[in-house]
Amino acid sequence: MELNSDIISKENSKSNWINRYSDVRNHSVDICKPLEIEDYVVQPIVDVSPPKWHLGHTTWFFETFILQPYCTGYKVFDPQYNFVFNSYYETVGARVIRTDRGNLSRPSVSEIFRYREYVDENMKVFLNSEFFNNDIEPILELGLNHEQQHQELLLTDIKYILGHNPLFPPYKPQGLNQNIPVNKVEMIGFPEGVYEIGSFGDSFCFDNELGRHKVFLNDFEISSSLVTNQEYLEFMADGGYEDFRHWHAEGWDWVKQTQANSPLYWHFIDGEWMHYTWSGLQKINLDEDLCHINFFEASAYAAWKGMRLPTEEEWETASDHFKWGKRWEWTNSAYLPYPGFKKEAGAVGEYNGKFMINQMVLRGASEATPEEHSRNTYRNFFPTHLQWQFTGIRLAK
Repeated sequence: MELNSDIISKENSKSNWINRYSDVRNHSVDICKPLEIEDYVVQPIVDVSPPKWHLGHTTWFFETFILQPYCTGYKVFDPQYNFVFNSYYETVGARVIRTDRGNLSRPSVSEIFRYREYVDENMKVFLNSEFFNNDIEPILELGLNHEQQHQELLLTDIKYILGHNPLFPPYKPQGLNQNIPVNKVEMIGFPEGVYEIGSFGDSFCFDNELGRHKVFLNDFEISSSLVTNQEYLEFMADGGYEDFRHWHAEGWDWVKQTQANSPLYWHFIDGEWMHYTWSGLQKINLDEDLCHINFFEASAYAAWKGMRLPTEEEWETASDHFKWGKRWEWTNSAYLPYPGFKKEAGAVGEYNGKFMINQMVLRGASEATPEEHSRNTYRNFFPTHLQWQFTGIRLAK
């Protein structure tokens, strides 16, 4: 009976992995279903990758890090794809310069979908074979979470692509905007003391979350709610973008160089503010949580209010006491390693550690984050000038 139970357990485990793999992979395709074929190839700026590149890159990950090293007899779909779809892994070899991703008319969208089908078929056979074992599960788990990261980037990039088309085409005509009730804003206080942050337990996390450790925090207060469009409009109306006193020096340089006067996707048309949404150009919903602002703007608004952004240690400590997940929330913490952090050997070690410079930490999740891909220890990170992520503001003092 024990032998039979072991066999059944292994078969169930394989079945669970196959189902999970299929669910994650299918979701990427579902995200792209509203697109026209021309939308797949556009790259308006360096930070936005064409949707077809995301579909190819996430497929390349499974082919490169699982099928090639572990599946005996696997035949690579196209040897040239390593050059096309490698993102930043120096260990794996040369790659297309990031700015040139949108210049590639080939491989075509149809070829990339064939590539996905080919890899998916081989992955499902592999996951059901004797070659798949417990030692491979961590890299498979990483691959699935990697694809979920790119699903969020897919939505972020698609919104930028469509939102910078002068026709403002909707992504989903039915839209996602709803009348959002105004929550009572209150400050939640925490006493001075020693707290613990960082991942714990056996569930998946990225390496930058590891190393649970103690931190000492002074007394602080943090808002129960995010800043709304109405509140940010008050900052704008008070000359927030014209007063250098609210801004970091580098932030003020950004304002002058870009002539910034509003969040991304906002347009002043016929005397009122409009913004691009999933359903196209719409009038600003005053009660909606502010979105698409960079670190400079978040910091300037906080200064204007006589407050500040929370540190990531404060945010994680307080996160069980407020609702989060609608916007990635800027913190006042630089993206640095936790105590004891070390890079893994090989290409996997390039995943997070090499980016721990000139970036600020974002906490929470957003409307674009896939289900079951958020946790209060998650450390997202972006440069200070970028607005295109689904970012918002939570104040502290």
